[in-house]
Amino acid sequence: MDYITIIGLSAAAMGGIALFPQVLKVLKTRSTKDISREMILILAGSIFLWLVYGILLSNLPIIIANFFGLIQAIIILFYKIKNQMKKMKPCEE
Repeated sequence: MDYITIIGLSAAAMGGIALFPQVLKVLKTRSTKDISREMILILAGSIFLWLVYGILLSNLPIIIANFFGLIQAIIILFYKIKNQMKKMKPCEE
């Protein structure tokens, strides 16, 4: 394995787990109050495009990093939307 591949795989590992602490916090607290929906949407879109790019290039480090990054972004986005829908629901009395 050459040094370029090692650099790519290291970057993939770091990128692939970058959102993991935030995902754990969201799962633990169920709170997404301080997370911008627009930021997560743009980030998820960017990660998705990087994933497609990696697939088209058959570049494993790019594919790995963005596959796991996209899953994490989707989890955060799911909870963000779920929490926003709860706030919009009228109170039943």
